[in-house]
Amino acid sequence: MSDDEKELDLTSPEVVTKYKLAAETVNKAMQLVLAACKPKAKIVDICEKGDAFIKEHTGNMYKNVKKKIEKGIAFPTCLSVNNTVCHFSPLASDEAVLEEGDVLKIDMGCHVDGFIAVVAHTHVLQDGKVTGKAANVIAAANTAAEVALRLVRPGKKNKDVSEAVQKVAAAYDCKIVEGVLSHQLKQFVIDGNKVVLSVSNPDTRVDDAEFEENEVYAIDIVTSTGEGKPKLVDEKQTTVYKRAVDKNYHLKMKASRFIFSEISQNFPIMPFTARALEEKRARLGLVECVNHDLLQPYPVLHEKPGDYVAHIKFTVLLMPNGSDRITSHPLQELEPTKAIEDPEIKAWLALGIKTKKKGGGKKKKGKKSEKCDDSAEPGPVDAPPTNGSAPQE
Repeated sequence: MSDDEKELDLTSPEVVTKYKLAAETVNKAMQLVLAACKPKAKIVDICEKGDAFIKEHTGNMYKNVKKKIEKGIAFPTCLSVNNTVCHFSPLASDEAVLEEGDVLKIDMGCHVDGFIAVVAHTHVLQDGKVTGKAANVIAAANTAAEVALRLVRPGKKNKDVSEAVQKVAAAYDCKIVEGVLSHQLKQFVIDGNKVVLSVSNPDTRVDDAEFEENEVYAIDIVTSTGEGKPKLVDEKQTTVYKRAVDKNYHLKMKASRFIFSEISQNFPIMPFTARALEEKRARLGLVECVNHDLLQPYPVLHEKPGDYVAHIKFTVLLMPNGSDRITSHPLQELEPTKAIEDPEIKAWLALGIKTKKKGGGKKKKGKKSEKCDDSAEPGPVDAPPTNGSAPQE
């Protein structure tokens, strides 16, 4: 890499614009997917709708530039129901449908020129206010996300965030789900080396890291009314994979070679769903690819039946004037049975996310950036009373 090809980051206005275009697209896709979530709707149809929107929307960007710009899906649309924790994005032949009262977790991502924006949202398929345990688990995830937003800031450490989100979940009688990582995002890198571990235990450790200005993070919070130790129930449910770019192996089966060639051509870097491949050949070929570590699977994990799981994920830019949360979706009205009483959690929620600048602190922006900002910056949404007022600077 020559000096003039140094890594692009948020010091470049063009990079910020691309992140915000990706965020604007994925926020709109989330809106579209939620509108399609109705009782008896097929899950695969909804997932396909989300993916098609992102492809079509990004297809119209940067059409008239000399150098081709890659853009599209950064993470395929997943719709995980009730005690299913994550990564459920079924094949076309799957007949699973939604039912009234289901707790839905929608997870998706978009990129423009490799600059990635991801989002996950939880919604209960019902009219009116969400109450009881379902309200508790969603409020736990949302409040933990609001705390994380305020603690993922330059000078703070990744372990500060892990400890805080666990404390928030406990306040709602919930657990943070083990094994979930929040990653730094870089151009064409959805799982950067700097990570926040949701729950540390003897089996899972990560390096200590400090957040720095001009970094971008995907903050991933999953809460559960159960034990928070999800299990893989059926390997055949796994359909989301990512090419392991550092691995090589000479595949023996013709079907495997065919599928791997298709993946290398169409999905060389970003995660993809097997639904986008030729289904019969994919079933055969993917197994050998996974067995030899050419693909990294995103398994479909489950808590115990009867447990509720909530998922909130957002993308945050650590800008010089403070944190800019660029992806989210407003929550339904919640009526949890628990409330935040802990003074430390209240103090975290009262932290400002923007740095005050002289002269009103207003940044100059192009119209497009302002539009992206408006659609993506919700502030606290339907959090507990302690989080309803404007953040104190």
